[in-house]
Amino acid sequence: MKTTANHTCLRAVNRRKFLSSTTAGIFSFSVGRAFSASSSRVSIEEAFDREMYAFMGPRKTPGGALAVVKDRKLVYAKGYYWADRDKHEFVKPESLFRIASISKPFTAVAILQLVEKGKLNLEVPAFALLPKNLCQSGMNASDERIAKITVRHLLQHTGGWDRDKSYDPMFRCKTISEKLGIPSPPSAKDIICYMLGEPLDFDPGTRYAYSNFGYDVLGRIIEKVSGQSYEDYVRQHVLAPVGIRRMRIGQSRQSIAGEVKYYTPDDSTTRSVFDNSTVPWPYGGFHLEAMDAHGAWIASAVDLARFAAALDDAASSPLLRSSSFQTMYARPEPPVARDNEGNPMPTYYACGWNVRPVGRAGKANYWHNGSLPGTSTLLVRRWDGLSWAALFNQRSEDKSLPDSAIDGAMHRAADSVAKWPDHNLFAEIKA
Repeated sequence: MKTTANHTCLRAVNRRKFLSSTTAGIFSFSVGRAFSASSSRVSIEEAFDREMYAFMGPRKTPGGALAVVKDRKLVYAKGYYWADRDKHEFVKPESLFRIASISKPFTAVAILQLVEKGKLNLEVPAFALLPKNLCQSGMNASDERIAKITVRHLLQHTGGWDRDKSYDPMFRCKTISEKLGIPSPPSAKDIICYMLGEPLDFDPGTRYAYSNFGYDVLGRIIEKVSGQSYEDYVRQHVLAPVGIRRMRIGQSRQSIAGEVKYYTPDDSTTRSVFDNSTVPWPYGGFHLEAMDAHGAWIASAVDLARFAAALDDAASSPLLRSSSFQTMYARPEPPVARDNEGNPMPTYYACGWNVRPVGRAGKANYWHNGSLPGTSTLLVRRWDGLSWAALFNQRSEDKSLPDSAIDGAMHRAADSVAKWPDHNLFAEIKA
């Protein structure tokens, strides 16, 4: 098969080929690590298709999309199987998917832009930046340590909330609404008001614990400091400069035009957070709009590829200055990201990105994944100028078939490519 820009690279996979490609490989979770070069070199199409089929087949994933960048050029983009099974609509490279937590790098870039403009300081107490009238009962926190949480703490997930020790408030719509005496679902601001009355799980800045809620607060800080809605600011200042036009905040109860349909492996249902009706989990089981700054964007794989390409070269990026890149990727201050002896850990979470230094001066792999009922996503920016985005409209609920396996699969694919194309497909796909 040819890998020309106007043929195979841009079409959905063949149905027979998909159904016959169900053999699962043995996957390792690389968390951004580059794999050793393969002894069997193949075309870019064969390399990436082989791994996508092997990943999707055993999981019976309805649909997926892939975009691959080499030296800031889009060299491969493809849709795999069903965007909507019932309507027999195929995924296209420009199909929109919920990207879940890959939303966080976009929020981080927005925050760092405001720092560059002198409108924000990462060391400022975060909650002091919020509007005083955000909550009807005022902004008084029940835990005095909340006043010590800085903007940097929120970016690096060191603010003091640990969802494994307590809970993730972004998925507690009914509880929060009942406590506040408001209709469900609560807004992003309502969730902040509720959390001001809850204790922290640890002292700010002392350790890492992934926090969706921390990025909820960052979204409200962007609104207060910029004078724009969170979505408007990001679309104008982060997306538009790199030519991304169709990304937007998704909707809880429906897919919009051009967006895929979301599935669960067993078609599970739940009570809607909106009206208590029984709904498919991806369509009302959570309040997507309230997750805007941490997990609500919808985008195509190509959109994410444009974003990755814009961050590939700090010296020429249209989004941030070189000094901001250093801030974005810096290791958190001790004791965060250190082992029990105080030594730096091999990977860490910086400002919106997971980071793995690779042993070359100044080189590292950067990545973020995303997961929601009906959604599994991965964005990787590798040290050697390669980047890829892989998006799926179903996540695995089988522990023996983890979604994390796609990470190693994509590294294997990249390392087995015999020759990289020199074309650039960005101009050929709708932004």
